Amino acid sequence: MTQEQSRGEPESAHSDTPGAPDAAPPPGRRDDAQGGDIHMEARLAKLERLRERGIDPYPRRVIRTQTAAEARALFEADPESGSRVAVAGRIMTIRGMGRLTFATLRDGSGEIQVSFTRDRLGQEVYQDLRNLDLGDFLGVEGALFATRAGEITVQAETCAMLAKALRPPPDKWHGLRDVEQRYRQRYLDLLANEDAREIFRARSIVVSAIRRFMEDRGFIEAETPILVPLAAGAMAAPFRTLHNALHRELFLRIATELNLKKLLVGGFERVFEIGRIFRNEGIDAAHNPEFTTMESYEAYASYHDVMEMVETLTHHVCLLVRGESTVSYGGQAIDLTPPWQRLSLIDAIKEWSGIDLLDSRARSADGLRAAVRDAGLAPAENSSWPQMVDKLIGELVEPRLIQPTFLTDYPVEMTPLAKTTERDPRLVERFEGFIGGMEIANSFTELNDPLEQAARLRAQEANRQQFTTEDFDRLDEDFITAVEHGMPPAGGLGLGIDRLVMILTGQTTIREVVLFPQLRAPE
Repeated sequence: MTQEQSRGEPESAHSDTPGAPDAAPPPGRRDDAQGGDIHMEARLAKLERLRERGIDPYPRRVIRTQTAAEARALFEADPESGSRVAVAGRIMTIRGMGRLTFATLRDGSGEIQVSFTRDRLGQEVYQDLRNLDLGDFLGVEGALFATRAGEITVQAETCAMLAKALRPPPDKWHGLRDVEQRYRQRYLDLLANEDAREIFRARSIVVSAIRRFMEDRGFIEAETPILVPLAAGAMAAPFRTLHNALHRELFLRIATELNLKKLLVGGFERVFEIGRIFRNEGIDAAHNPEFTTMESYEAYASYHDVMEMVETLTHHVCLLVRGESTVSYGGQAIDLTPPWQRLSLIDAIKEWSGIDLLDSRARSADGLRAAVRDAGLAPAENSSWPQMVDKLIGELVEPRLIQPTFLTDYPVEMTPLAKTTERDPRLVERFEGFIGGMEIANSFTELNDPLEQAARLRAQEANRQQFTTEDFDRLDEDFITAVEHGMPPAGGLGLGIDRLVMILTGQTTIREVVLFPQLRAPE
């Protein structure tokens, strides 16, 4: 390591004892990535020795001219050129053989092997290799060559310590298997598990593809407030906070709907937003208290137009992520090719529960409660009519919707923001999109009659007073005022990005596709 350039050197795999010979870790040995006190003491000692040698373990400048992938491609293009490169990355493996040491560096593009020789570096610098550990970041300059085994390698002429890791990485032989630790220390999960990195690369592609798809259709992206004076636009419990300067209670938004529809009033005809939503609800395989949605609103469109957009968008994104139209989810092959099945909610509930929601006997809460019990479910004594319908959907209908399906035309009591259907005022033009037995999309033909909208939301407030344990939408007077200025007919959509990524990557829990999921406090 050249001291004047603050250069460091790599050390042997798990040789955390100062001066220990380079050796590969034996199978079964595992560093404690959560604690690692013994290893940390050894690493701190090496840190101090580097500083005593005049080497800055955390330099301010990095020399890198190629990524690992670029360096490999450069050699493959002309193996005889002896091209010089400067690469940088994290030390993933290192093994010493007397006068020769090999290491593997990983950067964001992949890995490349590095060779260190005593003759080329000199005795003193070569000895400094023992002060490095797995997980350290290193910069190396030198010529490219191929070993006898054909491995493209950088012959190190200089090397620079870029960041000394004080805690060991997860054991490369066993990876990071503790599920709770993987979620709490996602950085270790990403470091140890290539599959985890691939999931989040795919997520990035999904978000980017959705944004481009919407822009190509003439939508503009908007940004609406996260802190709002009223948590409205959905049936969900909000998180509360206090703004000190305003001496005012605010809420984290539970939807972006109302503010986006105000933009339709203001003259924008196609708007969307990709962003975080916050709901103070339980945590399970399909729910995280903060999640990402894409909401869109298109003037002069209906839920029929939105159905076409959702199936086209999902198929398009699937092709980009997977290169094909099918996914394997929960052990089943699912074909996302449009058109998707359309299924009436009323018909689906009738088929799988025997209950006709439009029959007069099922229109009252008591009548429906008796019918739900006859169907083998156990509704709460004080549950509302909409909550019991939701229970029927969640327990008897949703699990059966494995292939892509639009469930259409919901009872008006469940959807205060949607227009009623022409054929039956008891139903509204709403669909939910399901894949793999899980809801991924929700859409309305948006209600734009301000008088009816106000009446519906006041009824929601009355329900809130009667059914105190349930969630209902809230009356937002400012939104009503906006609609009173005239809102064009529109089709709206909420698309769950986390769940879509679950489907496209074959993950059955939302925690696998959220980088930092909410967890219970550690014991």
